[in-house]
Parts: sequence; structure tokens; C-alpha cells
Amino acid sequence: QVQLVESGGGLVQPGGSLRLSCAASGERHSVSIMEWHRQCPGKQREFVARIFGASTTVYADSVKGRFTISRDNAKNTVYLQMNSLVPEDTAVYYCNMIPRASWGQGTQVTVSS
Repeated sequence: QVQLVESGGGLVQPGGSLRLSCAASGERHSVSIMEWHRQCPGKQREFVARIFGASTTVYADSVKGRFTISRDNAKNTVYLQMNSLVPEDTAVYYCNMIPRASWGQGTQVTVSS
């Protein structure tokens, strides 16, 4: 069974940056499609970014040009570099894979001055 552990969240001012990490254990994920999702306060969980193949990426329109998803297969880790953060990015961020694993605890990102 795959376990996913997210980290790297925190409080950041508007315009700032954060890098989130997602460590996968129990199964090598190099052949898996990896995704980041987020759940903003009072809203349903939504798709943020996907990486598959060697380095093919897909992004939600709301983060395109500001966020970058990447992976380190040797470390079984996926990253989400978030730049130019805005208050609307405040959410709990989760990673997952396709086929789906159990959702982890997520990591809280708060963008506020």
C-alpha cells in the first residue's frame, strides 16, 4: 500500500514562494501519474497539477505560469514549486497518484500579509 506524506507548507506573504514535497513510500511511483490537489476553505478539493511520463506536466488555469510540478524518481518524491502566491492559493495541499492511493494529511499553505 502506498503512503503519501506532504510537507513544506506554511505562512507566506502575497507574492512569496513555497516549495511543497510529497514523499511516496511502499511503491516506486516513477511509472505513476502524480498530482497535486488543494482544498480551499469552504470549497471542494480541486486539481492543481499533474506530472507523467518523463516530464509532461498539466496545470489548472488558476496556477499556470506560477506553479511548477517536478519529480525525483530516485527519492520517490514529487515537488510543487509555488511562486507569486496570492491569498486565493490558501488551502490544504495534497498529493496523489493515478491509480489513486489513500489521501494523506496534506500540508497547510496560508498566504496572508
